[in-house]
Amino acid sequence: MTDYCMPEKGKAALLTLAAQRDFGTPGSPIRVDGLPQIVPVIRQILDGFRQMGAPIYHSVRLYRPDGSNVDACRRGWVEEGVRFLMPGSFGAEILDELKPEPGARLDSELLLAGDFQEIGPNEEVFYRPRWGAFHKTDLEARLKAQGITTLVICGLGSATGTKATVYEASARDFRIILVPDALCSISDEALSDLGRIGVYLVRSERFLPWIQSGPQSPVAA
Repeated sequence: MTDYCMPEKGKAALLTLAAQRDFGTPGSPIRVDGLPQIVPVIRQILDGFRQMGAPIYHSVRLYRPDGSNVDACRRGWVEEGVRFLMPGSFGAEILDELKPEPGARLDSELLLAGDFQEIGPNEEVFYRPRWGAFHKTDLEARLKAQGITTLVICGLGSATGTKATVYEASARDFRIILVPDALCSISDEALSDLGRIGVYLVRSERFLPWIQSGPQSPVAA
């Protein structure tokens, strides 16, 4: 029987979720735990994709100061003056450790207009207005134009953002790999639930050798 969920290495793209400074800033209302362990793993995965010249997409959140584009559950905070993920701010930038070049900066105006910003060879950033990376973005069209069937997901996005993106990708018939030790704030129970819909859960010690091996080698979940 054909396994329609089996990842296809030669048709894989990497998607990072919210790998932004505010998620690691002390005192930030959206700060996540475990960055010292997770960021080096994400960097290794990024380096693997960069060496192959495979597509990399960074999905970022940006919140306008008036709260007009903010999720309903956070909009009140922003309207009352809490500031995080502000366009053009230090905290909205991608972590330096994960950029192809440390000096690369986000073009917030371009991103908020719905355009993709190139920050390296076959490496782009885009803004997502809600939890899922496919919601009101051109990500699906870009992936399909490149012949991508498999999406590898990691980053600092919350469990909500990770799950929303996975469900959106699955609904579009993408084959999906999650690297659990390259994700923040997602429980074993949530990962198990995603595994039941055909998501491959592959820790970095298995994923990295696979991505660097021959083109036909199967991934070991």
